[in-house]
Amino acid sequence: MAMTITKLHDHVGAEIGGVDLSRPLDEATFAAIEEAFYQNSVLVVRGQDLPPERQIAFSQRFGPLEIHILDQYQLAGHPEILLLSNKTDADGKPLGLVEAGRYWHTDVSFTEVPSMGSFLYAVEIPPAGGDTLFASQFAAYDALPQAWKERFASLKALHGLNKTTAPKFTDAQLASVKGVEHPLIRTHPMTGRKALYAGTFALKVLGVSDAESDEILTFLRDHWAQDDIVYRHRWQANDLVMWDNRSVLHCATLFDAQYIRHMHRTTVAGEKPV
Repeated sequence: MAMTITKLHDHVGAEIGGVDLSRPLDEATFAAIEEAFYQNSVLVVRGQDLPPERQIAFSQRFGPLEIHILDQYQLAGHPEILLLSNKTDADGKPLGLVEAGRYWHTDVSFTEVPSMGSFLYAVEIPPAGGDTLFASQFAAYDALPQAWKERFASLKALHGLNKTTAPKFTDAQLASVKGVEHPLIRTHPMTGRKALYAGTFALKVLGVSDAESDEILTFLRDHWAQDDIVYRHRWQANDLVMWDNRSVLHCATLFDAQYIRHMHRTTVAGEKPV
C-alpha cells in the first residue's frame, strides 16, 4: 500500500496512512514523512503496533532523544520513554504524569535548548475526553497585526517553572531549572517560517516594564490559540502523534479518571531558538 498524506486542518495537522512504523522505513518514505512533519507541524499515524523499542527507533530517525527531567516517570528499562498515565503501582503510587500539560505550552521551553519534537503513543485511552489541542504558531504569527510583529521582533521572554505549571516536580527538580531567555518570535530552522514562541512557560517579557510585559502576555494568551488555528486530536488506541515544538503550542484536556489513559512519550532534542 502506498503512503498517503491527508491534511486534517488548514493550518496544522496531517494524517499519514499506508505505513507500518513497527518496521524500519526506507529512506524515501522517511524523507516524505519528515517533510510532512515540517510542513504540517503535527502528524497523526493511526493503528500502529509500537513496542517501546520501535517507538524509540523511529523517533531517533529525527535526531538524538532526550531523557526527561522527571525521571521518576520513566518506563522501566527504557529511560527514553516518559509515561503519561493515571495507572498506579501496587502501593497506589502513580506510574506516570497524571495531569500533564493542561495549559498551552511548548515542551521544555524552560531549558536552554528546548526539544525539537515530541512523539506520543496511545497504549490505553478512555472512551471519551483526554483530547489534545494543537495551535499553529506559524498561523498565530502570520495573523499578528504588523505593528505587533515589529514590536515583538527584538523582544525576548523569560521561560521558567513554578508549582502551578510543574506540580509533579520535586523541589530539587524545580531548583535545577533556571530561567532562560528565548525570543518571542523564532525562525524555524528547516522551513524559514516565523512562529510565535511563548506559551505558559513564558513568565515575563524582558527589556520592558512590568506593565508592558503584562500587556504583551495578556495579548498573547488571547491570540496564540484562537479557534481557527487549533486542531483537536481525538485519540484512538494505537495512535502515534508527533508534533514540532518549534511551531505549535499544545494543551491536554480533561477525562473521566475512572478510565485509564496510558501513553508513551519520546522526545527529540532540538536547537537553541533564534
